[in-house]
Amino acid sequence: MSKTRIRRARSSERSVRHAVACLVVVALSAAAMPVGNFVWNGAPYPSADPDTVAQRLKDRSDGVFEGFALPDKYAASAGRVDSGACHHRGLRSVAHVDEGRSDVRSFGLDWSVPDVPEDTARDAQQRVRRWLVRQGWKRTHEDNVSGVTFRRLGFRFEDAESGDQIDVQWNDSTTTLFISVYAPCGQVPDEFVEYGWSEADWHRKESAAGI
Repeated sequence: MSKTRIRRARSSERSVRHAVACLVVVALSAAAMPVGNFVWNGAPYPSADPDTVAQRLKDRSDGVFEGFALPDKYAASAGRVDSGACHHRGLRSVAHVDEGRSDVRSFGLDWSVPDVPEDTARDAQQRVRRWLVRQGWKRTHEDNVSGVTFRRLGFRFEDAESGDQIDVQWNDSTTTLFISVYAPCGQVPDEFVEYGWSEADWHRKESAAGI
């Protein structure tokens, strides 16, 4: 075989290897794109309908008040569902430190029951604890603190399915039960406008079906 033929054969072999290598690189790059996008953006937030979330928080608030089983003279304050900021996930969060996403919001409803003596508050909290346990909620935080000049009673429970949380606090300086009902971050529709949101207001119902 002549040297010319050998050179041509080797050149052809190199071309084939080069073409195969290029195809492999392209294939690997295409396969890596979803992974890179996931690492950059992080896990996507679940979709959330604000009206549905608000109604759920209000229903939970109704249930908590009923669970307290307080005497009729104790009334719950009105409350309003407010949204909170949620941040970027993944590596994108490094480029947007402390910058909330406009399309992702958390939701919370705060209300209170004033002028509740300690023994009454303690018994009411125990009743709600037992109720939440029966509903399958898990206690995630305990906040019973006693000092020389103050006492605080409180706890937080979480629903494993929705991620919702219920936080109950009482202290002897205000003698008020403070309740926060919270829903975690979710991606809201583009048309959601919180200002003037008709579903946000909460007033306790006379009776509630449960938490």
